[in-house]
Amino acid sequence: MPRIERKKSSTYIYHILARGIGQQRIFEQAGDYEQFLDFLFATKKISGFTLYAYTLMDNHIHLLIKEGSESISQIFKRLGTRYAQWFNSKYGRNGHLFQNRFCSEPIENDYYFLTVLVYIYQNPVKAGICNNAADYEWGSRRYLGKRGGIVDEIALTETIPIATIKDRERELVEDVLLDEPKIGRRAAYADKAVTEMIRMICGVQNGPEFQRIPREEQKAVALKLREERVPIRQIARVTGISKGMIEYWCRHG
Repeated sequence: MPRIERKKSSTYIYHILARGIGQQRIFEQAGDYEQFLDFLFATKKISGFTLYAYTLMDNHIHLLIKEGSESISQIFKRLGTRYAQWFNSKYGRNGHLFQNRFCSEPIENDYYFLTVLVYIYQNPVKAGICNNAADYEWGSRRYLGKRGGIVDEIALTETIPIATIKDRERELVEDVLLDEPKIGRRAAYADKAVTEMIRMICGVQNGPEFQRIPREEQKAVALKLREERVPIRQIARVTGISKGMIEYWCRHG
């Protein structure tokens, strides 16, 4: 079947969401996040886009950008390919790192721009990683009003004043945002805690290492995590093993 054409934004502004293939992690350690940001900055200089916000999570990324000299498809092809090649080389893996097609959401007015901006900021809070988005190391919220990082702060604050952004954050902190669970709702375990549990059980440090251990050992670890009430979806995300395989192990012991 032919691909459905992406919806175009009359403002050229888009919310970009890209996930690891099979929900696998795309960042294993601090150096990976740092390298992605380096590539993002380099791509920004080449492609000429405006960057309003970003949040990097362990298995997905959010960007809020305005197209410049290149389309969003060209931008992400340049960025995603470069990072995937670097990541695969570092961890000795092959194949796709990102799901085949990233998601793009047109932003057509200031109200929705503000809503999406705050949603991007709040991702690590919803995931239970931190209590305040400004404390998250791999999100641009920490630089708001400080003129730091790689975000085009002047372009952002000319679109939405900082006071308005902060007011909207306060309004939404206990409200439903974009049909997602309430901001601030704690997960049973943060992904870092699950990673540490895996290390204690079998000694591996990250997803690529876990995928290289024997299948029976993978199964034993997954079942142990389920005994600790770690959700199947989270086990899949942290280990890089498919959700279907983990469900099969849980059903058949």
